[in-house]
Amino acid sequence: MFNFTKTEEEAGRLNAMEQNFAIISFKPDGTILHANDNFLNALGYKLSEVVGNHHRMFCNKTYTNTKEYSEFWNNLANGISLIDEFERFRKDGSSIWIQASYTPVRNKNGTVTRVVKFAQDITDSKKVIEAVKKAIDLAKAGILKQTIKETTQNQGIEELKNGVNELFEIVSNKVDGNLNKISDALSSYQKLDFRHRISGNDLGEVAIGLNNLANVVNEMLVENKTNGLTLDESSNILLANVDKLNISSNEAAASLEETAAALEQITSNIRNNTENIQKMASYSNSVTKSANDGEKLANQTTVAMEEINIQVNSINEAITVIDQIAFQTNILSLNAAVEAATAGEAGKGFAVVAQEVRNLASRSAEAAKEIKTIVENATKKANDGKEIASHMIEGYIELNQNITNTINLIQDIQMSSKEQLMGIEQINDAVNSLDQQTQQNAMIASQTHDVAVLTDEIAKLVVSNANDKEFIGKDEVKAKNINTNKKGRF
Repeated sequence: MFNFTKTEEEAGRLNAMEQNFAIISFKPDGTILHANDNFLNALGYKLSEVVGNHHRMFCNKTYTNTKEYSEFWNNLANGISLIDEFERFRKDGSSIWIQASYTPVRNKNGTVTRVVKFAQDITDSKKVIEAVKKAIDLAKAGILKQTIKETTQNQGIEELKNGVNELFEIVSNKVDGNLNKISDALSSYQKLDFRHRISGNDLGEVAIGLNNLANVVNEMLVENKTNGLTLDESSNILLANVDKLNISSNEAAASLEETAAALEQITSNIRNNTENIQKMASYSNSVTKSANDGEKLANQTTVAMEEINIQVNSINEAITVIDQIAFQTNILSLNAAVEAATAGEAGKGFAVVAQEVRNLASRSAEAAKEIKTIVENATKKANDGKEIASHMIEGYIELNQNITNTINLIQDIQMSSKEQLMGIEQINDAVNSLDQQTQQNAMIASQTHDVAVLTDEIAKLVVSNANDKEFIGKDEVKAKNINTNKKGRF
């Protein structure tokens, strides 16, 4: 083909290239001089069909009319080599891709006499690469459920293709065969619409996971809205009950405050009564002492009256003796008068004396009689005094017993009053403590009201946030049933 003088080694090289490459030679202007069988077979021509024709017969007509094509041959004619991949066309019009080197050949003078092209058919590899590019473009559009079916003898490109196919399969299994579905789902979720579900057969793990996540979020939103509605209703009930509790607490606080004031007044009165009872007990002790002294004096009076009675009896006896002496004196004076009368004139003076003695005896008898009467009256008075003193003693004894009973009653009343005072003071302390607790309850009720208002706001916010999102069953969500009829056991 080359018609050069060749050494054996050079001949071996040329034969090797002849067997492994499609070789064609051109004049510097692109006219075909020769082509080997590899080249002719690859493009479907016979040698006679190509020799003498121009290189443009293998090219796209649009390309051969460009400035770029003219410069291509001008560069070769000027000795500039070119190695690249080129698309050429077979005799039947089909496309063939070759990897070729255009090498200018110079003579001894350095003039380019021909251009030799060494080429290899890389159409299969190019198809695989183009298929890979299309697959990648399709993958960029989100479609990963695909397989590159083109094959090539180029091991490196074939491994690359197989690696891309494996990558597509792994991503399809792990994510999904259509990433647009994932994107659509994420876009929907980003817009807070959790009704979207990824559909189709052979979903990837991520797609299944997103569906599961959407189900979980949907259930959570349903639960959140349910809880929000329940909390809203509960907070309304709580607000109503807290308002009632607040009113009751304030009324109870006011009532307890009045009760505490009344109990304080009662406590003061009972304390004063207790003090008065203590004074009464003291006065009762004094009265008892006076009654005992009176009883003693009454006893002494009885004794004195008894002694007076004894003395009066003695006087009575003495008066009886005087009365007897007066009687005897009167008899003697009468006898003396008789004797004086008998004596006559001599007895006149004696008779006068006897008369005087009789008169004295009479006056003594009358005086004794009067004294007796007075003594009898004194005896009667003494006996009356003794009887009165006895009655006084009995009265003092009864009075003393009554005073003792009264003291016992006063002591019982005093003890009861003290116990009552202790009890009322304990009640007073309890009421004061209850009043403080009620005041504290009223304050807590007020704070609870604030908490209930905040809870109601949070509940409405939870419901509002849930309503801002779209999820399955959104409009059917109801609040949980709240049993408000339960009664506490006390």
